[in-house]
Amino acid sequence: MDDARSISDIQTPAAGDFGALVKVRKFVIHMEEILHEFGPPADPPQLKGYIAAVTANPYAGRYVEDLMPLMEALKPLGSVMAQRLIDALGGAHKIVAYGKSAIVGENGELEHAALWHEAGGYGMRELIKPSKAIVPSTKKVAGPGRTVDVPLAHVNAGYVRSHFDCIECSIPDAPRANEIVWIQSMATGPRIYDRAGGLKDSDVKGEDGLR
Repeated sequence: MDDARSISDIQTPAAGDFGALVKVRKFVIHMEEILHEFGPPADPPQLKGYIAAVTANPYAGRYVEDLMPLMEALKPLGSVMAQRLIDALGGAHKIVAYGKSAIVGENGELEHAALWHEAGGYGMRELIKPSKAIVPSTKKVAGPGRTVDVPLAHVNAGYVRSHFDCIECSIPDAPRANEIVWIQSMATGPRIYDRAGGLKDSDVKGEDGLR
């Protein structure tokens, strides 16, 4: 898929209905524009943000051995969310870092959050090219309003230190006990005062996802 793909090409279903296993209560988009850190003005400023979807947890309150149906069902949601965040940040060509996370409500289990690895990660990677680097992630079980640090790292080379970052997600009324919050994060630049050394973005070969 190329950068010209627009949100009109992947419509959000009416009432957040992505099928029997994925029912969205709401979406949340959070954006930050970093102008300075009490030093010289950033040129350009770093834009970073996250998109979150609050959904019902179809496996809440019970043990289910086969979780793969939900992993598969989440794929359209991952694509829709990624495109919406890309659009908010100015287009896929501007995205240089990404990450993902999930918060499972207290009637669920941590393994439910792991189902986001494929849908959340590849939802971004199919739209951002090149994107050979692994998508970093965090996960937790927690109640409404609890925070999670959503990681950010270089989209094409995991050893680029300048792009190690995170953004904090907190939604006051989510996740409720029978819900999950699915999160994707992206940034348009490195930390604005990066001076930690290591591999430079300009030196990336982009062959193995590391360097």
